[in-house]
Amino acid sequence: MQAMILAAGFGTRLLPHTLVRPKPLFPVLNTPLLLATIRRLSGLGFDHIVVNCHHLRDQIVARLDGLTGVTVQEEATILGTGGGLRHALPRLRDEPLLVVNGDIYHDVEVERLYREHLAGGRKVTLAMHHHPRFNTVRVVEGRVVHFAGRAIADGLAFTGIHVLNPEILSPLPDQTFSSIIDHYQRLLADDSEAIAISRCDGSFWTDMGTPEDYLALNRGLATGTIPRWPELGDAPGPFLVDDRARIAEGVQLCGWASIGAAVIGREAVIGGAVLWDGVKVAAGSVVRDAILTPAAGGPV
Repeated sequence: MQAMILAAGFGTRLLPHTLVRPKPLFPVLNTPLLLATIRRLSGLGFDHIVVNCHHLRDQIVARLDGLTGVTVQEEATILGTGGGLRHALPRLRDEPLLVVNGDIYHDVEVERLYREHLAGGRKVTLAMHHHPRFNTVRVVEGRVVHFAGRAIADGLAFTGIHVLNPEILSPLPDQTFSSIIDHYQRLLADDSEAIAISRCDGSFWTDMGTPEDYLALNRGLATGTIPRWPELGDAPGPFLVDDRARIAEGVQLCGWASIGAAVIGREAVIGGAVLWDGVKVAAGSVVRDAILTPAAGGPV
């Protein structure tokens, strides 16, 4: 089976943190989400995985160097979701392709989605659920009829997880920015039965679109309220501390925390926070409900 992880975006809502790392490399319980996603897909039997990258792409190239079954597609200009997929076409096998956004964490059964697509005979199968904040797709009697682009009362949410037949990408111009959602809307205009849906209500799903979302994900994983992928390790929460961290005497950890290879001075208080590798916390500081990242150009 083959998959593609879309990891090229700028992550502007997560500035200034995305000046330091591209969003798919943000640490989740001290593990870059992109690496955990690749390990998860590999463990499910996806033996050919393409990852596209643009923003701070050198970091992604370095992190994925040497990984078996992984092909990195560097994009000198941002191509969008459609353009990135179209540019990958020569790298793909002649078989359905699982596509996942590189900034989502979920427990959707992607192998079941893949099997449903094979059995259904449609050009595309979307994993969909009810999520009011993102219910932007109108579905009537189990059929996708319109991508509204905004939350609507009778909509469902597209998870960013889908399976497509690669040949549908051929009409898209190569090396040109485009949206896969716009392309799907055109497919529907030609064939109202082109796109199937697979409901995944009850599965956990979140993206890391904002600092609040990112903190909530780490908090839920650390405290056990969000199901944890085995690929994130089994270290007990609620305090995840990297072995390389240097923590001085008298430091107080409150509530929960995820601490990378950081240096924390005496008598500091850390609570409800994510500290990345390279962060230095001065003695006596109080850090609560925050993301601390090193300066751009520092350690990653």
